[in-house]
Amino acid sequence: MTAAVPLVEVWRGDFLESLHCGHAVICGADGQIVEAWGDPHAVVLPRSSSKMLQALPLVESGAADARGLTPAHLALACASHNGAPIHVERVNNWLADLGCGDDDFRCGPQESRDDALRIQMIRDGQSPCRVHNNCSGKHAGFLTLKQHLGGDAEYCQIDHPVQQACLDAFENVTGENSPGFGIDGCSAPNHAATLHGIARAMAFFAAAEEDGDARQSAAARLRNAMVTYPELVAGEGRACTELMRACGGRVALKTGAEAFFIAIIPEMKLGVALKIMDGTTRGAEAAIAAILVRLGILDAAHPAARKFMTPAIRNWDGLVTGAIRPTRALQFA
Repeated sequence: MTAAVPLVEVWRGDFLESLHCGHAVICGADGQIVEAWGDPHAVVLPRSSSKMLQALPLVESGAADARGLTPAHLALACASHNGAPIHVERVNNWLADLGCGDDDFRCGPQESRDDALRIQMIRDGQSPCRVHNNCSGKHAGFLTLKQHLGGDAEYCQIDHPVQQACLDAFENVTGENSPGFGIDGCSAPNHAATLHGIARAMAFFAAAEEDGDARQSAAARLRNAMVTYPELVAGEGRACTELMRACGGRVALKTGAEAFFIAIIPEMKLGVALKIMDGTTRGAEAAIAAILVRLGILDAAHPAARKFMTPAIRNWDGLVTGAIRPTRALQFA
């Protein structure tokens, strides 16, 4: 097994203070590795970076069309959103259309990451609900699929028809038999694969055509929904949203907990997957931005690129005391 390699440096003055090490893979539509850092065969949990894989059965089964879901719904199904009004109102309306309520969700309550809404809820004495959970869009998709496929209320159980459909899709597009799963922060199973397998899945999404077979069509629709609604996939100030906007609709991006990140690049038919092994978000954000710059999808001078790829480190007095930057391995071929 190849060890994780340094991908992002943290400098303080002239001193290299910290290193974020990890693995990354760029994969082509043929499933082959185009470029890699570290160990492409490292087994990983992609966490929320796999949400579009979990949403495949929602679309390819016909459940999405049967319920009249729009691209905005599909973007929310792939989202780790901020729980801002733009997200909460849409998910609540989706729930109402299903004849469901907050208690039908199996994700836990979570405080909104939207400052204004969170403060207003505190002032009003309101407790966070499950709809505020960053995964509530994914779970609305699960509930939609449950109504279509059948099964009991416990749709997060691994033997439920919903989760069996998700596993089938996951193994098909990664091209691997998953060695197991962990339980995600939202209580749903999160299946493991190699980093190459996750990148292969993202390349499948990149190359998918809406007029292809059911799975290809579903992948293309989900990818296009993410690109069309970057504000629903994450939210204002978030790397997914800001970098998708900075790339002008040329890439779909999705973060995952514990410093996972994926990119889907349709015009190049490439998929990217990366994992920073210390679980630090700043490392994953800098690394994915650097790979997008390396591939010519993101302008290094764009404010969003500077914000996430090469941010200045400031102290409490506003003084610049250091910098974060990708290693030479990511910056130069």
